[in-house]
Amino acid sequence: MPVSSTDVREGAAVTTYLDRTLVCRDCGIEFTFTAGEQEFYQTKGLLNEPGRCPECRALRREGRSVARARTMHQVVCAVCGTTTEVPFLPTQGRPVYCQDCFQQIRTRA
Repeated sequence: MPVSSTDVREGAAVTTYLDRTLVCRDCGIEFTFTAGEQEFYQTKGLLNEPGRCPECRALRREGRSVARARTMHQVVCAVCGTTTEVPFLPTQGRPVYCQDCFQQIRTRA
């Protein structure tokens, strides 16, 4: 995992970590995986380097991941005519329902 150099002095191996530049898998920006962070990862037994920048890690912890951001589409319910939003692109010719009508149809089935 870490890019490092190892010195052997007085019978003990000393690992020196070097800062590394990584690319965030969510937002695509470069971020630095510092030597201190690499040392922390090793002391905790973590084998994989971080795949997300600190900002995207924080958003993920809060449940607002950039990668999972949904695009909402405005539609008109086929039953009651109410304008609503759905998290998918409706297919032409297929009915789309508001949440209330969808639940009613679902309980009948």
